[in-house]
Amino acid sequence: MAKRTATLVMAVGHSGVDFYQGLIPVLVPFLVLDRGLSYSAVSIVVLAGTVASAATQPAFGWLVDRRTLPWILPASMLACVTGVVLLGASSSFGMTLVAAAIVGLGVAAYHPSAARIARTVTGGGHREMSWFSLGGNAGFVLAPLVAGPVLSELGLHATAWLAVPALVGIAVTVPVLSKYKPTTANRVAAKGSDDWPAFGKLTLIVVLRSIAYLGLAGFIGLYAVQRVGGGGRAATAAVFALYAGAAIGTVLGGRFAERWGRLPVVRAGYLATTLLLPVLVVVPGPSLYVAVVLVGTALSLPFSLHITLGQDMLPTRPGTASGVTLGLAVSAGGLFAPLIGAVVDRTSLRAGLTFLVVFVAAAWLISRRLSPAG
Repeated sequence: MAKRTATLVMAVGHSGVDFYQGLIPVLVPFLVLDRGLSYSAVSIVVLAGTVASAATQPAFGWLVDRRTLPWILPASMLACVTGVVLLGASSSFGMTLVAAAIVGLGVAAYHPSAARIARTVTGGGHREMSWFSLGGNAGFVLAPLVAGPVLSELGLHATAWLAVPALVGIAVTVPVLSKYKPTTANRVAAKGSDDWPAFGKLTLIVVLRSIAYLGLAGFIGLYAVQRVGGGGRAATAAVFALYAGAAIGTVLGGRFAERWGRLPVVRAGYLATTLLLPVLVVVPGPSLYVAVVLVGTALSLPFSLHITLGQDMLPTRPGTASGVTLGLAVSAGGLFAPLIGAVVDRTSLRAGLTFLVVFVAAAWLISRRLSPAG
């Protein structure tokens, strides 16, 4: 199997998993509008998936640094779709939380091993890894495009129709695993010792970005309904705009890093987001969607670069580094979802979204303290 084909296959598999991670924010407006949950309650649903993912992420990273677990990729996809189907069928708040946790567990199991294999088959280039990361973003983009119309027409109980991305992901991933197992593939060479202080700073940056991104994903749909009107379709369009911007930013981040280096691009992304977020909460009418695309683009310029920076900071533990930089990048922010929800409940959606500037600005300040190894 050619390297380009294997890279494409890994990107498609990544899309199959992150479709379900991206589906949770899409479900938020339907949980509020159809089941009458409060903002704080839906934040707890997001938290359930996040805790399951973030708490197990280091363990899965540790495992793939020590053992060959090729089956974990298709198994994780099955876990994701199982959780989403149960979420749609649940008749109680408790079952909804359990279902969200199953999705989070599937996401946690996938990313450490997948990121390690992806860097092997792509050769570790910035542009190539950005395409692997783009696969995850594509899954996020597909979530509102596919699930929005289905749920709008059929309701939450129709989530069983959303099993297709997982089935496609499994079908394309299994063949590549037989050729690129961690025990036989050419691994990224471990050069030098692990730099834990630098990795600690990078981890904090990743978590801060995650808080901002998931805060936006969780509430931008409801904000669009409030500002533009249009019910669930307006909410779905806003979430799609965020995900589309994220996909654009991920690809541009890899291209820009080849020209200017990783850390300058990381810093520029966070600075631009700090400036654009206040604009997003004040723009009038449909121009909100343009602002959402721009914020999503800026916030995702550093996304794929976090992965290779982390692996280079921990050259002897690429699975652990991948689990943190890629796994936590899409989950850890949910730990703060109740905080954002509480701000929204006590003030307004506008105030809650404005509050996210604090986290992005902090990420920019910390990025300035990383050594210029990018």
